[in-house]
Amino acid sequence: MTDQPQDAYAIGVDFGTLSGRAVVVRVSDGAELADAEHVYPHAVMDTTLTAGDDQVLPPEWALQVPADYVDVLKNAVPQAVTAAGIDPAKVIGIGIDFTASTVLPVRADGTPLCEEEQFANRPHAYVKLWKHHAAQPHADRINALAEERGEAWLPRYGGLISSEWQYAKALQLLEEDREIYDATDHWVEAADWIVWQLCGQYAANACTAGYKGIYQDGAYPSEEFLGALNPDFASFPAEKLPQEIHPLGSRAGSLTAEAARWTGLPEGIAVAVGNVDAHVTLPAANAVAPGKLVLIMGTSTCHVVNSEELHEVPGMCGVVDGGVSAGRYGYEAGQSGVGDIFGHFVATSVPAAYAQAAEAAGQSLHAYLTELAAAQPVGAHGLVALDWHNGNRSVLVDTELSGLVLGQTLATRPEDVYRALLEATAFGTRTIVEAFVSSGVPIDELVVAGGLLKNEFLMQVYADVTGLPLSTIVSTQGPALGSAIHAAVAAGAYPDVQVAGESMGARVVGAYQPDPQAKAAYDELYAEYTQLHDYFGRGGNDVMRRLKKIRREALASVADTDDGAAPALQVPEELA
Repeated sequence: MTDQPQDAYAIGVDFGTLSGRAVVVRVSDGAELADAEHVYPHAVMDTTLTAGDDQVLPPEWALQVPADYVDVLKNAVPQAVTAAGIDPAKVIGIGIDFTASTVLPVRADGTPLCEEEQFANRPHAYVKLWKHHAAQPHADRINALAEERGEAWLPRYGGLISSEWQYAKALQLLEEDREIYDATDHWVEAADWIVWQLCGQYAANACTAGYKGIYQDGAYPSEEFLGALNPDFASFPAEKLPQEIHPLGSRAGSLTAEAARWTGLPEGIAVAVGNVDAHVTLPAANAVAPGKLVLIMGTSTCHVVNSEELHEVPGMCGVVDGGVSAGRYGYEAGQSGVGDIFGHFVATSVPAAYAQAAEAAGQSLHAYLTELAAAQPVGAHGLVALDWHNGNRSVLVDTELSGLVLGQTLATRPEDVYRALLEATAFGTRTIVEAFVSSGVPIDELVVAGGLLKNEFLMQVYADVTGLPLSTIVSTQGPALGSAIHAAVAAGAYPDVQVAGESMGARVVGAYQPDPQAKAAYDELYAEYTQLHDYFGRGGNDVMRRLKKIRREALASVADTDDGAAPALQVPEELA
């Protein structure tokens, strides 16, 4: 640690799917003094454009309002500082992380197009959240052409580009709302946009550029490739993407006077380059060293690990030089639905009698179902499920896939299905682990962060299914702490992210150990999961895609009426 006051502080702000959280962290040892949360007023607009004219949105859309993010700075940050009882003058830096790819069209000065009156009722003018999947047909075209042409960057992403990323969403914009596309000066990641609001400078970060923007070896995909998709798309990177990429932990700029008024922090302090919520968590868990697969488990799960070597891993979300920390290759994989799956089941499929019993026992319905499920021997429910209720991110990279529970009978109970869904997400993680290991990326430890780590039964299932020791992050605000660590590095308190993580981050090593007997029992179920995984996911049966097509056609037929919109389900707070 360089010469900094022992009572210096850093602020980390984690922008999640439904809210933003700010934490005040002591730079010397990573102690979290206070935190505060601000819920986005518009939440996720996935059925209607509530910020505009309330028009019904097509299936698979997920939009947000950028002003909601600024409100986090105006509310959560000063609330956290006040709660911490510190002198704001002793804050030396602020850092942020974001979901990704969460992207928005803006003018040259950073003004979001949705904030202009003429575009307020145009869905394409708003933020496209990470789980906006309506660009899947565009992703399919990108993947088919890249494979046909043998594009060198494609293996860096496991052979497939996701509809969640920048290019598919941008191509959808170009082809569905050309006026908005033409008005877009910057197609900017929300992480970079909020940093822009803090320091007044557009400083694109290496993490989102590499993982979500197909930026490899100092270049974007060629004009020739993009022009073959659509002639008007050839100039997309040159015209609308950043040309200068900034390393993680570097200083994007200094806090402006306006942002200082919003946050109550000193003008001129360091603003760190933005980051992705999953990747920023590794130093918070002191897990920057190779072989530590960090699982950030909440509504979805991101899997991130560092390695000394470059390998091509089928179905990975990406490998980026310096994508997590300088000098190493950062690998990412993910599961699009985890906590969302559990929350959806509890919200839609559990009898009232269970809710009454849970209330009588003083438990949440999730805790009550977990207790019942945990009492069963492995395999006693006779079920196996596929965890694709929100599509598959890794290793199949296909948002057209859907969930499945096989083996139900008239004797099947809610706790049986609940346990099968918990196990399915563990099987999905094991599939990812095996893809890494078989490709030359060693994994010797699982490290869990996020809201789901408090479910002890679920953690044990993951250890048993994978056969790996499972460690848990100490912080309850892993991404926000990670952002504060990057802020400390940007302010000069530490030389790099790994050194900062060793002082400010922590994990409980080996908190859960795999049980050999349970592992053997799960091996049998996992074999069945793998057969279903390959049958439905690798072309054995295309029924899931066909059903989604039928659904889209049916909804499109009633899109002009209010009946065409299904009510949105909100994930319980304990899963968010």
